[in-house]
Amino acid sequence: MTHMFVPGPVDVADEVLAAQTKAMMPHRSKDFEEIFRRVEAKAQQVFYTQFRVFQGTHSGSGMQEAGIRNFAKKTVLSCINGAFSERWYEVAVTNGKEADRLDVEWGMAITPDLLREALKKKHYDVVTIVHNETSTGAESPVKDLAAVVHEVSPDTLILVDAVSSLSGVKIEMDAWGLDFLLTSSQKCLALPPGLSLASASDRAMKAAESVENRGWYFDLLRMEKHRLKDSTPMTPVMPLIYAMDVQFDRILAEGLDARFARHAAMSKAVQDWCIAHGMEPLAPEPYRSKTVVTVKNAHNWVIGDLNKFLLTKGMRIANGYGKLKDSTLRVATMGETSLADVKALLAAFDEWEKLPK
Repeated sequence: MTHMFVPGPVDVADEVLAAQTKAMMPHRSKDFEEIFRRVEAKAQQVFYTQFRVFQGTHSGSGMQEAGIRNFAKKTVLSCINGAFSERWYEVAVTNGKEADRLDVEWGMAITPDLLREALKKKHYDVVTIVHNETSTGAESPVKDLAAVVHEVSPDTLILVDAVSSLSGVKIEMDAWGLDFLLTSSQKCLALPPGLSLASASDRAMKAAESVENRGWYFDLLRMEKHRLKDSTPMTPVMPLIYAMDVQFDRILAEGLDARFARHAAMSKAVQDWCIAHGMEPLAPEPYRSKTVVTVKNAHNWVIGDLNKFLLTKGMRIANGYGKLKDSTLRVATMGETSLADVKALLAAFDEWEKLPK
């Protein structure tokens, strides 16, 4: 078996994979509704919310689109510091919204001062923020950014993509005043791909009532009517929900604080090794991700060759993403990965460094 230090899909525990083999049942049955309700209650703990958590049969990008279609009447401010925050901007534009960009260099983070100045210039229905930019390994200070929105433009809704960080980093939806917080299954949650989760605040759901053309598949008001009956408008991805039921038990048994500490320790170990070997993380302190370490490929390692070597050790890392391909490399420290796994990877890096290139 190959241990994947890639930022999704990640390794999945055997018992979680096995949960998908549970026999199918009618998705309108009381038996399935009980599982659906149980999963949402566990998800609320991980989201740190009292609000609803939707279970979507699509990737995190689908929930990005749901956020735009349901909550933006017209105007969107997209905070962009990497490929996936830029994707959310593209989602807004292709849905006919009036979208503006707040750009910083890839690898940097959106700061409160930058956001404050942008919000003073124009009113926006929603602001979109990627908490953990998977392409760059940069974590934006969402708590502080949300505080700025509430201060400068309190009726603007705050939409946050936490695809590569939720359950690996503490994100307090209610305490921070977030309106829409989304993630997907194949990263920190350590589930197979194909499922997304999103929590929406009451004020966001109220705002959605006056938004036209929400569509059908991504209409959260339609999903809410069914959620209140422990169901979905369309057939849910039942095997993944079975698996998520088991995985949430495992996450909560580990303890959220312990889980967050494990992720932080793993990322620091990788960052420390890279710094000591002349490869600086792309993101500066204090904006370095705790789940995806992206470093400058200062030694011009050929990532394909490196992975061929690592595969002999039962491991794999990721190349840089998009325009950062080959100029950076990425090591995911998330999900089922342990500090012992990370130490084994770093030992393999030590071996690789000594090989003739």
